[in-house]
Amino acid sequence: MSRRRHRPDARDLHGILLLDKPLGMSSNKALQMAIAILRAAKGGHTGALDPLATGLLPLCFGEATKIAGNLLGSRKAYLAECRLGVTTTTADLEGEVLEQRPVPALDEATLEAALATLRGRIVQVPPVYSALKQGGEPLYLKARRGETVEAPPREVDIHRLELVSRTENTLSLHVECGSGTYVRSLAVDLGEKLGCGAHLSALRRLWVEPFRAPVMVTMDELREAAEQGGDSVDRLVLPLSAGVADLPALYLDATAGQAVSQGRQIEWPAAQPRAYSAAFAPDGRLLALVDCDEQGRIRILRGFNLPAAI
Repeated sequence: MSRRRHRPDARDLHGILLLDKPLGMSSNKALQMAIAILRAAKGGHTGALDPLATGLLPLCFGEATKIAGNLLGSRKAYLAECRLGVTTTTADLEGEVLEQRPVPALDEATLEAALATLRGRIVQVPPVYSALKQGGEPLYLKARRGETVEAPPREVDIHRLELVSRTENTLSLHVECGSGTYVRSLAVDLGEKLGCGAHLSALRRLWVEPFRAPVMVTMDELREAAEQGGDSVDRLVLPLSAGVADLPALYLDATAGQAVSQGRQIEWPAAQPRAYSAAFAPDGRLLALVDCDEQGRIRILRGFNLPAAI
């Protein structure tokens, strides 16, 4: 979601902030606060975290908002805590209790057998209390009005699902998944496979590709940097190029770079056939996301208008 601020002190800021979203705050609220602190003219986030979730929320500013969709579809990792024996209306601890069941004795083999069925390409039913839209309206609004809501099943990719630790009635899981996955639904499905029900009691996002080892910034650290003045706060914002670090890089000369910056297709014999590459100018500016065919023709998929030295 993108926000443009109409304020007299707004400035053109281009880059990515790796925010450690605090507990209890919506992603949109976190975005609005960061925009205000940074005085950014334009900003957007890369896929909402629920208020009860913490952890990595990449925020994009200026030209970086053009790659927000790429980051939204990226692989992600979470540390998830599941409470066994209790199901709720929202599939997390915010909802009302629907049912309580005794938690059976669970040995490692039983747990592993249940987890194994939830790995790979699976079919998942999203929670009805979700931001998915039906008829142009989020499902959670319909559910809150008491309307009957049915979220359609969808296929999602669970790349990794491992038990980290456990207590008598909680499981801590490491989850690596693809776009569109609801960890709340994973908790519900796991509880049903174990025969006792479950809900998600805590969630922390660990990383989002290409930020596999992110140095996250808290909201307090962001405020403190802004109060220090100078370029303290800007040093916390990564360059736009960091968001495409997982793509092959294509370094152009001045002539080719000028053509790409003007949106023109060029031929570059050194280019390898690839669906996605990041094209850079000689001064290091990211010019565009491009694709290259077998004849070395470069087609622009998404252009960027960055000032020098960004």
